[in-house]
Amino acid sequence: MDKPQTNSVDFAKALADPTRQQIMQLCCCEWLNVGQIVEAVGVSQPTVSHHLAILREADLVKVRAEGKHSYYTINQERVAHCCGLLLEVFAPESEAADRLKVLPSSS
Repeated sequence: MDKPQTNSVDFAKALADPTRQQIMQLCCCEWLNVGQIVEAVGVSQPTVSHHLAILREADLVKVRAEGKHSYYTINQERVAHCCGLLLEVFAPESEAADRLKVLPSSS
């Protein structure tokens, strides 16, 4: 079953928390398990798991199971798509928004 598309409001809500922003920065371009994220962020495992659930729901992280661990990385395509949505909503006349209009949709 396909996940529903993340809209600009859901994207902004997912990014609204500083801990989620920190998790996303950590998971950019590498796969980390929850323990590694807990250690780097300095909050409890349940808190990290809660934030990861929100990021998964917004489809902003990818997850893969490996043995007893789950590993997370940023869903860069979804993040880029959502940033594009924000441009279309808040800067429709910008050069960046104009460039988006000529790119094929990745949805």
